[in-house]
Amino acid sequence: MYRPGAAPASGGGEPAAPPAPILDAQAKVDMQADEAAARVRAVLGAVDAELVGLAGVKRRIREIAALLMVDRARARFGLVASRPSLHMSFAGGPGTGKTTVALRMAEILHALGYLRAPRVHPVTRDDLVGQFIGHTAPKTKEALARAAGGVLFIDEAYYLYRPDNERDYGQEAIEILLQEMESARDSLVVIFAGYEDRMETFFSSNPGLSSRVSHHIQFEDYGTDELAEIAELMLTRDAYRFTDAAREAFQEYLDRRRTMPRFANARSVRNALERARLRQANRLVALSGKVSRDDLMLITEEDVRRSRVFAESPDRG
Repeated sequence: MYRPGAAPASGGGEPAAPPAPILDAQAKVDMQADEAAARVRAVLGAVDAELVGLAGVKRRIREIAALLMVDRARARFGLVASRPSLHMSFAGGPGTGKTTVALRMAEILHALGYLRAPRVHPVTRDDLVGQFIGHTAPKTKEALARAAGGVLFIDEAYYLYRPDNERDYGQEAIEILLQEMESARDSLVVIFAGYEDRMETFFSSNPGLSSRVSHHIQFEDYGTDELAEIAELMLTRDAYRFTDAAREAFQEYLDRRRTMPRFANARSVRNALERARLRQANRLVALSGKVSRDDLMLITEEDVRRSRVFAESPDRG
């Protein structure tokens, strides 16, 4: 989840130039002094600033960055190992920050010279799979061409594979992806994303894909307190704030909403705040009088509690 108002990381420009080789085997290298390391630290700092919670995700990002920074230092001494596989799987519910992390990962890989550009090209099944014979290959290859030198982010990746439909062309797209993931591994990173249980089924049904994806990162659902923190940050970004009573009501709203269907973590929080702002606007206009700056900023308990979530049998949030 983007932490609103966070400064963008310095991920653009050219990849950092390879540092000069070291001929003295007894010498020591300061990895923190490297230009690329400074850019990676900036991105990691942005991740901490942008993402609420997700300690496990942040730890894995730092581990991957550390591995690549050590490889960069080893190369200076001529200790060259095979390029690590960087294809990834992001498993978790909607609104848990998967796209944000993909963007920041692209910046890290670009800074360290593993990608030509800090670019993420997002696609779904519809962008890769055709409905007729001969349509899938051109669509998949076009998506790969657009992502070349960067990251191809495949959301809801499990929809590529439909074993119940023998006339489905998703397997053709998967085979093309497999070929490209191997042949273009020096210039392309593929990230598969989707719900955890479905992603496990997807990879178990496609052992060729599973063997090419080295990093499986789990995005946990947010707790109520984390969602409340996200709500406060969203309000601050847009120059709104809760009254004390509204803050307590919104905490209760979150406790209820999390147990209902179609809950989407930070996305549901954003949608709830947009509806609260709508109710606030209607309340203020109905006053037909003058309003103060505070009036225009405050979300009241009434604005929150008029949500259907507080009804006895709500049908949506």
